[in-house]
Amino acid sequence: MITRIVKIGNSQGIRIPKILLEQSGLSDEVELEVLKNQLIIRPKKNARQGWESAFRVMTKNKDDQLLDSNSTIDMSSWDAEEWEW
Repeated sequence: MITRIVKIGNSQGIRIPKILLEQSGLSDEVELEVLKNQLIIRPKKNARQGWESAFRVMTKNKDDQLLDSNSTIDMSSWDAEEWEW
């Protein structure tokens, strides 16, 4: 399919036919990327998309331990003594 670049205020844009929008799953917000002289338009991802399933796999594999070397600090005493409620 061929389309034209049109002037929109100080910017330029393209009109995307409805059928292509439906097939691609694009809606109000999209992500744009230039890759090897191509403009890639993809649906906007949620910031934490896929985190829940990743955490479930980590828990199943017992790979959900803290990596901080100070993890032996008694956080409950710190909370009780240092934190202002």
